[in-house]
Formats: sequence, structure tokens, C-alpha cells
Amino acid sequence: MPLHYIDGKFTKGGGTETIEVINPATEEVIDTVPRGTPKDVEATVKAAKDAFREWRKTPANTRAHLMHEAAAKMRAHKDKIVHLLTLEEGKPVPENEEEFEWLVNTFDYYAELGRHERGRVLPSGEYSQLNLVLKEPYGVVACIIPWNYPLLLMAWKVAPALASGNTVIIKPSEVTPLSTAYLAEHCWDHFPPGVINVINGFGKEVAEPLVQHIDVPVIAFTGSLATGQRIASIAAPMMKKLHLELGGKDAFVICDDADPEVAARALAYAALTNAGQVCTSTERVYLPKNKAAKFTEALVAHVKELKLGPGLESSTDIGPMIGATYREKVEGQIADAIQHGAKVLTGGRRPQNPQKGYFYEPTILTNVDHSMTIMREETFGPAIPLMEYTDFEQAIELANDCMFGLGACLLTSDPMKAKLFLEEAKAGTVWINDPLTDNYAGPFGGMKLSGGARELGQEGLDSFRETKHVHWEFATTPKSWWYPYGKN
Repeated sequence: MPLHYIDGKFTKGGGTETIEVINPATEEVIDTVPRGTPKDVEATVKAAKDAFREWRKTPANTRAHLMHEAAAKMRAHKDKIVHLLTLEEGKPVPENEEEFEWLVNTFDYYAELGRHERGRVLPSGEYSQLNLVLKEPYGVVACIIPWNYPLLLMAWKVAPALASGNTVIIKPSEVTPLSTAYLAEHCWDHFPPGVINVINGFGKEVAEPLVQHIDVPVIAFTGSLATGQRIASIAAPMMKKLHLELGGKDAFVICDDADPEVAARALAYAALTNAGQVCTSTERVYLPKNKAAKFTEALVAHVKELKLGPGLESSTDIGPMIGATYREKVEGQIADAIQHGAKVLTGGRRPQNPQKGYFYEPTILTNVDHSMTIMREETFGPAIPLMEYTDFEQAIELANDCMFGLGACLLTSDPMKAKLFLEEAKAGTVWINDPLTDNYAGPFGGMKLSGGARELGQEGLDSFRETKHVHWEFATTPKSWWYPYGKN
């Protein structure tokens, strides 16, 4: 049983209960982890706070070396890490191999970026003065990680936080804690004790005490809007730094100049990767009315060829959903859409064979509109609702008609349409002809209710640094504008 990792040591903590980790493809118990308590949180925060005193003073070159060493250790353990990810989270192996690459390369990227600069020198008001802008670490960063990309989204927070000189407490999802525990045991043991800590448990018992703790000034969270709002309400009185990425309802606009076969493949990838359980999954599709039939036909044919199955099978394209309640949510949205006039072209059900696992067939719907739940609320499952538009300006209006603004996709060869879309789309990331491709140097995050956090790039590093202005006058003589005014 993997344990908590606190102050460089593995411990069961003060609790007596455990949490079962379930394989979503078989519904079998893989392993257990200890169920953390508020008392365990106190011990973890103390370890991180104590370690921060020295870690913040550690030279950037040293921090970079330790982070590169962590990446090297991860590469040496790649097969085991990818296997664990597939067992506990369900994605097919190729998708977890991609997640692994993001994990290690993010550590390498921020190792270098963290020693690139610490601020800047400003032009001073007088020759005898020096003005500096310093970027400093906050202290202890609580990283509350979701289950859909447990290592990638952990790295996007932990790597820049460490490179900035912060110490971290990782609270992995209780659904997918095993791969993080493996990293603590095999890949992070060379860091000074307390710099990286891992505590397992449920939100009420572990995450909320971290958010409430006076010695945890930064909360970095990826997850649902409701949970993000809860975190914000708790943290507001303490004026904590909040780093919140709260999901999306991403739109995909296909223009009439697109090739139907290319569009089908691009759209299926954008909507069905990780069984649609991606914050940037395409969840709303807008087709030109004059060619909607051709695009729909190509998409249905392509999706019907995709194989549903366990992630460890090499022929699998789409794995299981993470759990029963998540599948039931998708079923509920599809049932609501059908009740209000939508038509299912393929899928819309659980597989008919009696296998176990939280599988759901990829589903394509037509005749949808914005009055339906499936076009308004986050689905987080393998559903592709198709809606027609008459002109490109209307397509942009439909894409923006949403409370979320995480990402938006466009498929076109028309540069004028692409320019208009990238200017007008209210989303943190706009993908044109290459959906869901991120860049280590490009900031990732949302607008509107998707949250204001930015991960990756320089912005990702600055999210974990606070700014200090230093005004230094070398001369020690009195200034003419000092008191008393009557003598000046």
C-alpha cells in the first residue's frame, strides 16, 4: 500500500482508514492508500513550511539540477509509470505515453526557465539610485490534482512552483493516487525533506484543511467550477493566491472549405481523447448548413470504426470512463437532449456485451440547440453534439455563447476566417487546424468561468512568484522634500 510522503518519509499518518483504488476497465481494486486526516495535514504543512526556509535560498542552478535529476529518474521508470496510469485512470497506453512525456519535459522546461531570471532592473529616477523588480516565492503551495491527467496536471503546477523556490504539498485525486505515490518513492527522494510532500485523502478531510490553513498561501487547483467556487469562498478572507483552472465547454467550428475526412479525424480526436474526459474536450460542434450532411456522414463513419476497450489492449482507441457517477452524468445529458428533440446517430448506450468496466459508446447527436443541457453544461464524456450554422459570424456568436472560455477550435484554410476567429473567440487557447496541441512555452488557461489561471510558459512560472519593488538610494544625505517643510 503506497503511503503519504511527508518530510521525506513515508507514513500511514494518524488515520486508520484506507481508500480503495479501482481499475475503471475492470472495476477491480488495484491497491489502497491511507485516508488522510486534518492532523496529517498539520504535519504536512509544518514539513513544507520548515523546508521553505532553506529551499527559497537554494541557488537556482541547484534547484535546476535536482529537477533535471527527477526527470531522468522518471524516464528510467517510464514503463512502470505508464502502466500505473493506465490501470488507475483508464486511458489507452498511447495517451498515457503522451502524458508521461508532458510530465518529464515540464520538469526539464521549468528547471531551465527557473534559472533564467528573477526579475528586472528599472531605469532609476536619479543617478544615485537603483530600482529592482524582484520575483519571489510565496512559500507553501497546495497542489490539488484531478484524476483525468494526474501526472501532467501535477507537473504543470509542481514544476514551476519548485523552480520558483516554493515548497509543495500534492493532494492527488483519491481516484488516481498511485502514480504520484510511485514518483515520490522512486523519482523525488533526492530532494531535501519537506520540499515535495504527498498526502492522500478526500476533499473535506484533506483539501479543505489545506485551503483553510494560514501557512499555505497558494492554492493551485484544477477541477470543477463548483469546487473552485468553494475553494475561492474559503480562501477569500485570507486573501490567498488562487490558481484555479475550472473546466470548459469547448466549441469546434468547422468551415465549409474543410475536407470532410480530415474534419472527422480532427473532431473525433478533439472530442474523444480520454473518453472525452479532458477539460479542453470538444463538447459543442458547429457545422456549416450547406455541407453539414457531408461532415456528419464522414464523422459517423470514422467514429464507428473506433474500438472501445481496456487501455492496456494495443488495439483500443477509447478506454473506459473513470467511474459510474461520471457515466451516469453523460447518460443523463444525452437522455435530456433526446427528450428535447435531439437524434442519436451512433452510440448513446453502454456496450451490449456484459463486460465490466465503466464503458460508454462514443455518441454523436444532431438536432441540438443551446436550450439543451448537453450544449450548456460540462459533459466530460464521449459525446459529440452537432449544431448547424448559416454564416461564419453566427458560428462565432454560438461558440462564444457559453459561460466557459477555456479553449476553442477552428478548421479552415481561409486566413481571413482564421484571423477573425482568433480575434473574436473568447477563449484562453484558440486552436486552428490542430486541436488540443499544447506548447511548453505557451500559456494554458481559460477566460470567463473557466478561471483566470495560466499554466506553462513564462506565465506559468510567474503564477508562483510574487512581485517586490526595491528602491535603493546610495546617498545617505537628507532629501530636500523631507520635514520640516518650512525650512525647505
